[in-house]
Amino acid sequence: MTATAAEDRELLSELSLSGGRVVSVEASVVGKIEPTGSGAQRGIRFDAVTQSISDGEYTVTRSLSILVFASNPNPPRELDIGSRVKLRVTVFPPEPSDRAVLIARVRGDPEILEAPSGIWALSSDLRSNLISATDGLPQPGAGLVAGLAVGDTSAVEPSLDKSMKASSLSHLTAVSGANCALVVGAGFGLGALCGWRRSTRALVAVTALAGFVVLVSPEPSVVRAAAMGLIAMLGVALGRASAGINVLSSAIVVILVIDPWLSHSLGFALSSAATAALLILAGPLARGLTRWMPRSLAVVIAIPLAAQLACGPILVLIDPTVPLYGVVANLLAAPAAPVATVIGLLACLSAPLPVLQLGLTAIAWVPAAWVAGVAQVTTEIPGNAVVWLPGVVGAILLTLVSAALVVVVLRSTSQRPVAKIAFVLSVAVVAGVGGVTIGSAVISGPAATLTVPGDRDIVACDIGQGDGFIVQSAGFTAVVDTGPDSDALDECLDKFGVGRVDLLVLTHFDVDHAGGAEALVGRVDVVFHSPPESDADAALLARLGGRTISAHAGMTGTSGDARWRVLWPRENSTLELGNDSSVVIEFSGTNMPTSIFLGDLGEQPQQMLLATGTLAEHYDVVKVSHHGSADQSDALYERINASIALISVGIDNTYGHPRDTLLATLERLGTHIARTDTDGIIVVSGGEKLGIWREHPDMRVPIDD
Repeated sequence: MTATAAEDRELLSELSLSGGRVVSVEASVVGKIEPTGSGAQRGIRFDAVTQSISDGEYTVTRSLSILVFASNPNPPRELDIGSRVKLRVTVFPPEPSDRAVLIARVRGDPEILEAPSGIWALSSDLRSNLISATDGLPQPGAGLVAGLAVGDTSAVEPSLDKSMKASSLSHLTAVSGANCALVVGAGFGLGALCGWRRSTRALVAVTALAGFVVLVSPEPSVVRAAAMGLIAMLGVALGRASAGINVLSSAIVVILVIDPWLSHSLGFALSSAATAALLILAGPLARGLTRWMPRSLAVVIAIPLAAQLACGPILVLIDPTVPLYGVVANLLAAPAAPVATVIGLLACLSAPLPVLQLGLTAIAWVPAAWVAGVAQVTTEIPGNAVVWLPGVVGAILLTLVSAALVVVVLRSTSQRPVAKIAFVLSVAVVAGVGGVTIGSAVISGPAATLTVPGDRDIVACDIGQGDGFIVQSAGFTAVVDTGPDSDALDECLDKFGVGRVDLLVLTHFDVDHAGGAEALVGRVDVVFHSPPESDADAALLARLGGRTISAHAGMTGTSGDARWRVLWPRENSTLELGNDSSVVIEFSGTNMPTSIFLGDLGEQPQQMLLATGTLAEHYDVVKVSHHGSADQSDALYERINASIALISVGIDNTYGHPRDTLLATLERLGTHIARTDTDGIIVVSGGEKLGIWREHPDMRVPIDD
């Protein structure tokens, strides 16, 4: 297979794989349509097999595996497994370890040449009907019904998806070995009720599993999960962990021989590790836990604990955080998830009887809503995600900690010195890491607000190459831009105790200013924004909730002691959308510094703003435009003549921001410069004396404040 892939890549060497050249592709969709990205970067991805690829001069008519990305997050219903499409794409060479021969980014929307037919049309219709049956049911549980039943997460809200991942519950919406084991178990159970022989029951179970795989989509991860589910059921049926391990080991070898690309798949590693943990660790852990709790409770705890201990070291390679309450979340969700899965699957299959489907879907919503609630509450508990060492070092360390915890739980009664030393060392490791973990959780959770100044009016969040600011005064909270990453914004908001936001200002819809807006979905009262540049921008505004207002010069208002004025853009402006139409807003108040936020205005619109004559007489703070790019008007900064200049910029960014010319202008004016790439979080306070606090004052040349 790898040799074939090498041959295919060599065949494509004559195609234009760089320079942004667009090629034409006709292909069949062979993988599930999955959402990808967040905020302004939301889109879809799917696997496809080509019939032809042409760059106008050279055409390849061969079946090649490609991975397709499209920017439209709401594709037509006909785009599903089994459909044939025509795409205009920009293609890129994959990494050597990628299964796909090409990575393709769609220009425009896919053209549907043929809709799915036969069994693929049936499975697509069943999934679509299930999602339609959840319309009208309360979110976020409604979107989770299809996710738990058939692994279709297209209706899951982004905020819930984030909570599921943070609480270690995302495996419930992925078709896992547990889902497959439920289907196999249902097949065996049905056969037992009918009094069939064991061989017949096994045949029914395997047939049910095959149908389930087709229903949810037979992509590699699903086939892998089905294999692991069968292995887990075999181990349980045999009642011997050693037999199950032998079968598991053989299956892993066979699967890797058939599909060697899985050797680079963390998903395959997670499935294998979790299955092995259930076969090897769950029983001993349950027996060890009976020293402190009833056996029935010990068994319930041992299953998610075993999986968490085995998968944790792998997961930190993806995200260097450890979900502190993951086991608890899985325990709370455990009774509801199988119920939602089974009833949701029955609802999916009852599509020919709409009344029955609606009834079953409503019943499945109850446990789905419980799972959603567990995910959200667990995530909101302070200190849930503990920062861990990244990379291989972090994985090795977590493996040692997990092993120490297993030794403590099992606690051998052996009197041999080695066993005693191992137990004492394990207790020390668990106690030490536990203390550090709890301390970190307290500092990053309930005590986070104690690590930053209590006296604050303006906060520049350290969110990388982008803008994200908090303005607070007498109970009024505004957020100006969200940066590119919702997680980074969330962390900043939590650190400063921000829950509800009175006013969100999206100066424009570039990713570095609006990409993290998902963090504020459902938390905003009013949104000021520049004109949307695409359907995706309009969809983002709809998801945010609250009242959305297209901002323009002349708008004013007050909230408590805070006053605000919109200075730009002009109403019905003919300027190009984007940077030059950025919303420029001014804040002032009795005890807060007068500040102006310039968005990403370039030199020409800055001069036009200056010419309006609407600027205040004096500004304490200026948010420097466009992260300190060279496209600035010295005259505007001379007129503003602020005491403090805030520059939100990513460390070692490739744009060269902030530029030396801009810094020289600010220094000439005597403006104190604070920048997030070197200072981290920046806090400005007003009152009788203007003050500034920097998170990393030792990382820069001190400035006399």
